[in-house]
Amino acid sequence: MKLAAIDIGSNAARLLITEVVTDEKGNTAFNKLNLVRVPLRLGFDVFETGEISKHRTGMVLQTMKAYKHLMNAYGVEHLKACATSAMRDAKNAADLIRKIKLETDINIEIISGDLEANLIYENHVAENMDRSNSYLYIDVGGGSTELSFFSNGILTYKKSFNIGTIRLLKNMVTEKQWDEMKEVVKAVTKGHKQVVAIGTGGNINKIFSMSKRKDGKPLMLELLKDYYKELSSVSLTERISKYGLREDRADVIVPALQIYTNVMRWADATEIYVPKIGLADGLVRHLWNEVKA
Repeated sequence: MKLAAIDIGSNAARLLITEVVTDEKGNTAFNKLNLVRVPLRLGFDVFETGEISKHRTGMVLQTMKAYKHLMNAYGVEHLKACATSAMRDAKNAADLIRKIKLETDINIEIISGDLEANLIYENHVAENMDRSNSYLYIDVGGGSTELSFFSNGILTYKKSFNIGTIRLLKNMVTEKQWDEMKEVVKAVTKGHKQVVAIGTGGNINKIFSMSKRKDGKPLMLELLKDYYKELSSVSLTERISKYGLREDRADVIVPALQIYTNVMRWADATEIYVPKIGLADGLVRHLWNEVKA
């Protein structure tokens, strides 16, 4: 069965098309057929003006139409489409959702930060890791960061914070917000087994590929700090030419590293695993459970 998930974030929109195969023993495999990312950058409108501009509205509609054609070409049977932080904050989000429905028949659901954290956790990475550690999921987006804490085999905490890469670029994150996140991370992880981080989001995936680490091996906190110093010390143009980054990655990668390193320091985590999963993967798994039921 072919399933698809659309994730409309503050920086980009992603379409993930997956084939779900179940063998005779009942084991399920999720095989990615295609992942398409379009840098819509809705947060640049919304976090400054409170709404999505006419220009970006057109971009969203064109992207959804393209996604619809691609899903038809693949023969997708079921779709789950969600929008996160930027659409949560946009005054004209309901109008855009109506237009998308009218022109593409795609239903977009704006989800809460807590549900976003829950859907990322649906990938259940921590359950397959060493039980002698605790695990802190850190998902950094353009508008928000979702944290989920997993200890002694159970999910004990999840929360969304309005601290994201685009908000940081726009100087829209206060010291009070940083302090709140710091206090929460320290309180939640205190007294638990050694904390290991699990990082999701396009920026940490990019850092992982730049590091040339083998899949399944963690990145060390010290390495992330080095990347932060290195990348923040050069101009945007240099980041693009020297490191081969796209412009829509080159500007947000520095604030993303700031978030990952801060959260890891507060949790006393020295390493972070990057399993190459995100909200779209969690959406597909959530959709599969709905379809089965």
